[in-house]
Amino acid sequence: MVLGFLKSRMGLDKKSHHDENDGLNEPYRKYIVGKLLFLTVCTILLILLFLYSISRGPSTVSLIDAVHILFGNSTVNAYNILWNIRIPRALTAIVAGVGLSVAGVALQSILRNPLGSPYTLGISNAAAFGAAFSVIVIGTGSMHSSGTDAVVVNQIYVTTFAAFIGAMIATFILLLIAKYKSATPEVMILVGVALGSLFTAGTMFLQYFADDVQLAAVVFWTFGDVGRASWNDLIIMASVVTIATIYFILNRWNYNAIDAGDEIAKGLGVNVDRVRLTGMMVASVVTSFVVALIGIIGFVGLVCPHIARRFVGDEQRYLIPASCLVGGLLLLGADTAARFMLEPHVLPVAILTAFMGAPLFIYLLIKRY
Repeated sequence: MVLGFLKSRMGLDKKSHHDENDGLNEPYRKYIVGKLLFLTVCTILLILLFLYSISRGPSTVSLIDAVHILFGNSTVNAYNILWNIRIPRALTAIVAGVGLSVAGVALQSILRNPLGSPYTLGISNAAAFGAAFSVIVIGTGSMHSSGTDAVVVNQIYVTTFAAFIGAMIATFILLLIAKYKSATPEVMILVGVALGSLFTAGTMFLQYFADDVQLAAVVFWTFGDVGRASWNDLIIMASVVTIATIYFILNRWNYNAIDAGDEIAKGLGVNVDRVRLTGMMVASVVTSFVVALIGIIGFVGLVCPHIARRFVGDEQRYLIPASCLVGGLLLLGADTAARFMLEPHVLPVAILTAFMGAPLFIYLLIKRY
């Protein structure tokens, strides 16, 4: 009888302990479900926006026909239009948005700078200078006076390598200042502004000695337009962005540790200097390919991580994929809007992203986020 009483008491205590754990775990489960729900909603919105983007244009295609064309139904009239023009354009916008966003979220963690991005740190302008030098001086591209084919890169690897060299010069300057001067986020942004101005001046110097066709071509190219990428360009860019995204995801715990501070990260066994250098190099590679192929697109790498951070927080295992999805959504949405705002004229998407990103950048500076 006494033994039965003790067993019943022990069972009651175990049940109470289990109920207590359930109570403690319930808020965490809701916390995780909220993040997963945001990722799911963004994925669905991206698919729907992609279908809408490829179905709209001078020759409108129904959503059902667009789905049939995606699955290889060549009997639909607009098959060639979608596969040769609209689908590669939409996919390029998604891939470029993902690449710039994942580079931005990595730079913000690596440098512990909430205002870090390839554009604000001057890396995009440095890559643009390298690519312009390759096209104008080395002659790795053919040029025309107008249109989306203003610059056709004939030697894509040479041009991208030149863009990468320019981006790495800016990257190493930033790393040196961050390491040896313990620069604050504000100082890093000012250095990025100075580097952006310096490399922009270099590009203007090249333009000054260019002929009329070269000048027009470089101006059109620096606008940033996803419509100029071919299927081959898209495959190359997608491969680089995919590898870089996987790398950043695999290092998510290192970035979480660095977010807590360099000393804490070192105490947890993270080689901070190596993680920081490698991450900056990978972000520079992604930026170089995007800039070399479609031009400068500003503020995507800054805006999208902050939008994602508002919904999923700072934990990198959710922040990195959320930033990628938001980047694809934002750039695809901006490109779709740029196509229809001034029909039949098509605005370069970089103009629209600058209009959207500049106010948010000023807001972040004022709020000191």
